[in-house]
Amino acid sequence: MKFRRKSETPASQEAATEEPAAPVEPVEGPFDADALPEAAAGVERVDLGSLLVAPVAGRELRLQVDEKSGVVQAVLIAAQDGALELRAFAAPRSGDLWSEIRPQLAADVARRGGQAAEREGRWGTELMAQLPVKLPDGSTGTQVSRIIGVNGPRWLLRATLLGRPAVDEAYGKAWEDGITGVVVRRGSEAKPVGEALPLTLPPGAKKSE
Repeated sequence: MKFRRKSETPASQEAATEEPAAPVEPVEGPFDADALPEAAAGVERVDLGSLLVAPVAGRELRLQVDEKSGVVQAVLIAAQDGALELRAFAAPRSGDLWSEIRPQLAADVARRGGQAAEREGRWGTELMAQLPVKLPDGSTGTQVSRIIGVNGPRWLLRATLLGRPAVDEAYGKAWEDGITGVVVRRGSEAKPVGEALPLTLPPGAKKSE
């Protein structure tokens, strides 16, 4: 009679020899409101209509409002040394709206006496813009901005870094991280391509004209 010899390796050790599970990649946005990953759903965000934005310590959340019409035009996350402007637009189901409007933005900068150049960034091709501005003392200065475009499902998020975050790449990364948590709520209704998605003013929000 033959006896089957038991394994001398405990089950716990056998399990330890198995290949470790692949590391979980961090979940980064911007996200679509209708397809929000579970890992990103628990984040507290301010509901601004078409944009849901997570507050960031040390930065102030403001809304740019047209003085004449009262329409909210953009979300502004501001600090003493810079700001991040967020706007969302309707886009087609397919195609690359950011590649279509980027040359238009560059042409607009040129018409206003500035310069614009493309560069590669975290979400692909960005636009670096320099515009002449009048300073409070009457002299002329230069405003530098980095314009980032992210194509989503039937929407485009345009994020513009201003001030130090636009020119200091290492410092600007922390501001870019703020973009990764943004949620875009487009809605299901038909909209013309390029139309700004509506923003709403929550109680207590500061206006920035």
